[in-house]
Amino acid sequence: MWSQNLPDTQNARDDIYSQENENPNVWGRLYATKEKFISLDLSDNEYTIGRAQDCSITISYLEVREDVLQTISKQHCRIVRTEVSSGTPEVYLEDYSSNGTYVNSEKIGKGNKRILKNNDHISLASPQFKVYVYVDASDDGRNFPEEIRSEYIVTKELGAGACGKVYLVFEKKTCNRYAMKVVQKKRFNSIKGQNRNNPDKTLNEVNILRALKHPCIIRVEHIVDAPDAVYIILELMEGGELFDRIQCSKQLNESETKLIFYQIVQAIKYLHDNKITHRDLKPENILLASEKRETLVKVSDFGLSKFVNSQSIMKTFCGTPLYVAPEVLVTKGMGSYTTQVDIWSLGVILFTCLSGYPPFSAEYRPLSLVEQIMNGAYSFPARYWQGVSNNAIDLIRKMLTVDPSSRITIDEILCHRWLQDKKLEKTFKELTKHAHQDDERSPPQRRRRLDGEDTH
Repeated sequence: MWSQNLPDTQNARDDIYSQENENPNVWGRLYATKEKFISLDLSDNEYTIGRAQDCSITISYLEVREDVLQTISKQHCRIVRTEVSSGTPEVYLEDYSSNGTYVNSEKIGKGNKRILKNNDHISLASPQFKVYVYVDASDDGRNFPEEIRSEYIVTKELGAGACGKVYLVFEKKTCNRYAMKVVQKKRFNSIKGQNRNNPDKTLNEVNILRALKHPCIIRVEHIVDAPDAVYIILELMEGGELFDRIQCSKQLNESETKLIFYQIVQAIKYLHDNKITHRDLKPENILLASEKRETLVKVSDFGLSKFVNSQSIMKTFCGTPLYVAPEVLVTKGMGSYTTQVDIWSLGVILFTCLSGYPPFSAEYRPLSLVEQIMNGAYSFPARYWQGVSNNAIDLIRKMLTVDPSSRITIDEILCHRWLQDKKLEKTFKELTKHAHQDDERSPPQRRRRLDGEDTH
């Protein structure tokens, strides 16, 4: 796959773009989704993209590897704005290439055209090689507060969950990409006497995130608290969720799993050392920096987290049932439990990565899901586990121990023989070292207006 590694987004505040300086003739924008490509404003009626020097947008070895460059045609495609009979402008992309131009991963085909719509993704030669997002300048994002519209261009919806939606956004000043989580306040309600998705919980998530700084913890860039919703700007993770990787692979090999798990453990140790319990650990809340096998991993979604001091205990019943510890279920959330609930969730995650299926499920019989968890009723069928080491299985058993006082701790996990791996430690250091370097040294991306002038 040709996906390039992008540097972590930054809080660069150089004045390289502002609404006041914007060209009034701009009808659209191309936002670069690759590190070395330049975002630009569209004000003329036609733009060409390709390897040829006379193209409006020339792609060379400075932007892509030589093998990728050879798949790009001299004149790969063109973007055209034209007036139709109704008097309404129409923007379309025409494919001239041999290897194809893709809009939202759908091939157009040589000689064919495709109408471009707001937030369409454009790929060259391969659906995976996404280079631009097209944004219609007439779409002002009026559904978002002014503070968001003035600083960001909101584009594609990346996903949706119980707490709200997540969008891909571009910061106007830098063209850096972020994820924007929108938590609608109208969804704050009380269910069976429990406060769920309430404003306090959202602010709790935000305050915790802002206080944390660790290479395996998702970073918050900006927060806007509006009357209708809370808008949280987060660093963008290119590789998607661990859940998706497990689904696509069916079963991760032990080496890949170990690297992912080690990073999750490092993040949870950092949280526990800071008297924080995550309480909603699951593959959907583990994000990957890239689609590469060896990639940086970050823990996200602290909506259910809470600060606790060394003597205090949590008495809030929350979390996804499949990953919830037995001490939470046995008292229906009304009893006392500690940071050890995260260890149980880690056990479920490790089990699922190595086998491709969860240790507990409502589909298993005869016990119910709750009964399975409360009794620690799980097994390691040979057909799924014959290639997994005894050390990995031993660690799972120690994490999926029903009695929290007998359950392995986060420090003991790091000392477990399965994680005593010099190659693993070296790879982890390299991944986190690169993350720190990107934070400190990566320059902001540029945005170019096609009058020959780069904004910097």
